[in-house]
Amino acid sequence: MFKRVLIANRGEIALRVVRCCIEMGVESVVAYSQADKDQLYVGLATQAICIGDAPAAESYLNQERLVSAALATGCDALHPGYGFLSENADFARLCADNGIVFIGPPPQVIERMGVKAAARELMQRSGVPCVPGSEGTVASAEEARQVAERIGYPVLIKASAGGGGRGMRRVGSAGELEELFSQARSEAIACFGNGDLYVEKLVENPKHVEIQIFADTRGNVVYLGERDCSIQRKNQKMMEESPCTRLTPELRQEMGEVAVRAARACGYVGAGTVEFVMDEQRRYYFIEMNTRIQVEHPVTEMVYGVDLVREQLRVAAGLPLSWSQDELVPRGHAIECRINAEDPLRGFMPCPGTVTKAFLPAGNGTRVDSALYDGYQVNPYYDSLIAKVICWAPTRLEAIRKMRRCLAETNIEGISTNVEFELFVLYHTRFLKGTYNTGFMDECAGELLELQKQAEKIAAGDGGAPGRIAGNDGHASGRVAASDGRASGQGR
Repeated sequence: MFKRVLIANRGEIALRVVRCCIEMGVESVVAYSQADKDQLYVGLATQAICIGDAPAAESYLNQERLVSAALATGCDALHPGYGFLSENADFARLCADNGIVFIGPPPQVIERMGVKAAARELMQRSGVPCVPGSEGTVASAEEARQVAERIGYPVLIKASAGGGGRGMRRVGSAGELEELFSQARSEAIACFGNGDLYVEKLVENPKHVEIQIFADTRGNVVYLGERDCSIQRKNQKMMEESPCTRLTPELRQEMGEVAVRAARACGYVGAGTVEFVMDEQRRYYFIEMNTRIQVEHPVTEMVYGVDLVREQLRVAAGLPLSWSQDELVPRGHAIECRINAEDPLRGFMPCPGTVTKAFLPAGNGTRVDSALYDGYQVNPYYDSLIAKVICWAPTRLEAIRKMRRCLAETNIEGISTNVEFELFVLYHTRFLKGTYNTGFMDECAGELLELQKQAEKIAAGDGGAPGRIAGNDGHASGRVAASDGRASGQGR
């Protein structure tokens, strides 16, 4: 096992890795920016080292400074967390060149799967079902038009090096293709330094289902079930749950085996996620592979009773997987809600500021991953995620009820958050039934605005303060389901 690990990240994932290192008897070094000098994990780590000013380009994205920090503090491994440089093949290669183990897949695998058009080609050759689209990248709007006419509109133009919804445009007809192609290319160059684009058939309002896989250096590959990530805003996930209500045990096994095939095809090592879209007929298609630990990994940990970060360190150190496929048996149901510093009533606009008070939930079957504390500064330089609440229970209905209780307990003052909006979702009929898909948030947006107008009228009439989306029991909404939630199917 490693003696000392540099954590090249921030926020809750940095704290998550620090805690894991402590439990494993491994020393940890946190690399932090000036803006994060007062973070909780800076004090909990064995050592901390400042790597630059607040902007990510001067700190968490500065490859040379991070490697220098690892060398200066005697680290023999580096954990990249998620985001930032976690899927950067050049960074993984730079670590290896300096004798530092990158806790993730080899650079060539990150490279292979990070270019989405190339990843599609590899998956197609390996027999993994892919969304119909271009064979590789398309060089021009005219070439994209030819592909679109062959597979039929609507289509998605996507950045080959993209992620997080950047460099992506929905094209409904030939008349709008040229302009949207140009927009996608410009955004891709600005965000990723790579303007390569490809075209896919748009599977409208699908389920977004991802399979967690894990592979070691000895040829062992397993899958750990699925996560339903269909509750999204701005093409970014907000809530995740496992298992997915649309999957049967047979389909779960089939998709898991396909995900393992995908991992073997690219020579994968470590924790990874194979992402699919699934239509109403349960037809599923590969869209991408994330070559890192996911934000939503606690959902899988709760259902399977494993520690994925611990396993990352073990596998990176050359040890075999702790479990065989037969030993990985799912139990119960888990839901994760991401708490973001943002305003749902203003298009989920980030809301930086100082947290004057933070009370986070607890209780049986409840887990909170967060670096939040009273006086915590949410600054504008980084992602707006400030906490994750994860609930586990024997059935889906019980997990929903537990999450409602947890969010109702949560009290974060000084900034705007999406907590009340997530409560609204947890009482929504479609969520209770499990029939929601990636179009659900668009449907909710109109309902939410109408609900807010009603709340403001009521508040203005009785002199109360407006602004709350719903009470803790969620019953302010006309579309809210009965509180017993029996529409959901308790056995799921």
